[in-house]
Amino acid sequence: MNKEWSEKNKKMQSLISKEATFKEGIEVLLELRGELFSQIAYIVNTYPEEAFYLMPFAGADGYHSKTLAYSMWHIFRIEDIVAHTLISDDKQVLFAGEWQKKTGSPMVTTGNELKGDEIAEFSKKLDVKVLLDYCKAVMDSTDELLRGLTYADLKRKFTEEDKNRIIDSQSVSTDEDAIWLVDYWCEKDIRGLMKMPFSRHWIMHIEAMCRICNKLCQNARKGTDPIARCGLSCNHCFLKAWCGGCRTAYNTCSDAMNHPGKVCPNTACCLEKQIDGCYECDELAECRRGFYEYDDVNAIKAMAMFTRKYGKKELLKTMDKLHEEHDFEKIQEVLGNDLDEGFRILENTRG
Repeated sequence: MNKEWSEKNKKMQSLISKEATFKEGIEVLLELRGELFSQIAYIVNTYPEEAFYLMPFAGADGYHSKTLAYSMWHIFRIEDIVAHTLISDDKQVLFAGEWQKKTGSPMVTTGNELKGDEIAEFSKKLDVKVLLDYCKAVMDSTDELLRGLTYADLKRKFTEEDKNRIIDSQSVSTDEDAIWLVDYWCEKDIRGLMKMPFSRHWIMHIEAMCRICNKLCQNARKGTDPIARCGLSCNHCFLKAWCGGCRTAYNTCSDAMNHPGKVCPNTACCLEKQIDGCYECDELAECRRGFYEYDDVNAIKAMAMFTRKYGKKELLKTMDKLHEEHDFEKIQEVLGNDLDEGFRILENTRG
C-alpha cells in the first residue's frame, strides 16, 4: 500500500478514536480523499480512451484485474449507496442527478457481479469524463456528510430495516458475488464505514488503477523507439513506469502535459519539419524550444547532441552504463545543468 496514503489513513483512524481530536481526524480524512481523487482525475485527464476498458491483468487475483473505468464506477457506486441509502436514508447521487443516463451505464449496481469480458464490455459503454463528474459529485456529498458527523455518531449501528432499504433500492445485485455487501456494510458502525468504504476502499482500488496504468504504459512502449523526439532516453526517465513516451498514446511527459493535445513544442516542431527528432535538426545547438528553454534540463539537449554524433544505439548503451555507475533517478543529477559538461560526461562514459 502507498506509504503516504497508508500513514495518513492510520493517522485519521487514531484521531477519530478520541473525542478531543475527532474533528481533526475528519479533516485528515477529507485531505486524504482529496489527494486520492486528484490521482483519479490525473488518470482520466491523461490516458487515452482505450486505457479505460483494457484489462492488462485479466484473470489475475486482485483489484488490478479490472479496468480503470470499472474501478471508478465501483468505488463511487459503493460510496453513493452507503452514504445515502444506508446512512442518510435519502436519494442516491446517481438517481438525483440522473447520472446513469449521463454516464451511459447500463446498470445501477456496484458491478461486483460482473466477470471477465463483461467488465470490459461494461467499461466501453461508460463516458469516462462524465463518470469523473459523477465521482466528484459523490465525493462532495460524502464529504458534506462526514463534516456533519459527531463523535457520538461513530458507534451508530444499523438495523434490518436499513438492510432491507438497500435491497429494495436494487443497487446491489442478488448475485452471490455482490449480495454479501449488504450484510458487510450493515454489520459495521459508522466508524467502520469510514474505513471501508470511505478511505481504505479508495486506497486499494486507486493503487490498483495505478498498477493498471503502469502496465498499459509498459505494453505501449514495447517495440517503440525509446528515444523521445527531444532526445531523452525514455528507458532512463524517472516517469518511465507512468509514461508510454511521446511516440505512443500513453504520453505523460511533463512538458507535453502542459500543452494542448499533449504535444510538446519539441514534438510539434519535429512533426512540422518531418524529422525523427531534434537530433536531426541543424538548429539543435541554438534551439530554445520546449525542454530546451529550461536551463536545468540541458541534460536532454546533451543527449540529443550525443545521438546526433553517435546514434541512438550508442546513447542507450552509454545511458545503461551511466545508470549502472550512478543509479540515478533523474539524468540531471549526473549530467548537470551545463550543456558542454553534460555532453563531455556522456562521451567519457562511452569510452
